[in-house]
Amino acid sequence: MKYDIFNGDADGIIALLQLQLANPTETVKVTGVKRDIQLMQKITPKAGDCIRVLDISMEKNMPALHDALCAGARVMYVDHHKAGNIPTHANLYAHIDLDANMCTSLIVSDLLDKQFHLWAITAAYGDNLFAKADSEADKLGLTELQKSQLKAFGTYINYNGYGSEVADLHFAPADLFELLMQYKSPFDAINDKSSVYYTLEQAYKADMEKAANAQILHNCDTAKVILLEDAAWARRVSGVLGNDLANQSPNKAHAVFTFNNKGSYLVSVRAPLTNKQGAVDICSKFDTGGGRAAAAGINELPKAQVERFIKELVEYYG
Repeated sequence: MKYDIFNGDADGIIALLQLQLANPTETVKVTGVKRDIQLMQKITPKAGDCIRVLDISMEKNMPALHDALCAGARVMYVDHHKAGNIPTHANLYAHIDLDANMCTSLIVSDLLDKQFHLWAITAAYGDNLFAKADSEADKLGLTELQKSQLKAFGTYINYNGYGSEVADLHFAPADLFELLMQYKSPFDAINDKSSVYYTLEQAYKADMEKAANAQILHNCDTAKVILLEDAAWARRVSGVLGNDLANQSPNKAHAVFTFNNKGSYLVSVRAPLTNKQGAVDICSKFDTGGGRAAAAGINELPKAQVERFIKELVEYYG
């Protein structure tokens, strides 16, 4: 059996998109909303299985990874999140880069000799790596208009991945991947007026308009924390809104709180763009926290721990 296990955000989807465009292969797709990252435990691997894991923390999937390797499966693991101690095993092919200006799609693009680098740049924009994406786009001689189009597309794909459950999303991530597979270049999709680009653009703009009235829980020179209402649109914008706020105030850390369906908060954290470190350190202090240096989150923050979280955020960057 062949499996593709991938994050449901722009980086995860586009990482797989590049691999499948380079070598179309029939696989079982395992994915979910962006915060659904313990995806390896959703399969029961057997000897001889081939598994590709893209853009989900190895540390968060370590028990299932060990099980897969012990069962005799071969695993290709590509990621840029906190990895923990990477196992040494003949059947594990790990491509891990924790650089704050790297994303999984850029790693995949390097592995493929940049065959579909325009897609990787789109993913980098979606992952809020604007400076890195601009640099890569400039190497290809893209115009400002083309860069703005790829930035928008990456943002829209990333926006679609946020929600407490797949029902919150406009497209299930596996379905969105299939819709994108017909385009070898993101510009092919942008030039197709019937493509998913325009569906997501309209939805994104409508949701972001609603987010303008978010409740401010804390705001100082160091950090800003906002709370969105309990609605599907709010869960959809939780990540891209954090990116947007970070770009507006690059010297501040930002956190966006949304209600989950478990009586607690889902928290999306962005380190200051001028100091892209620490987000995962802060979030890892809480039971369901994780991520990477520049961007991290907490899946279930009890309401009683909100003040503690704000204190940790402000003190870290203060």
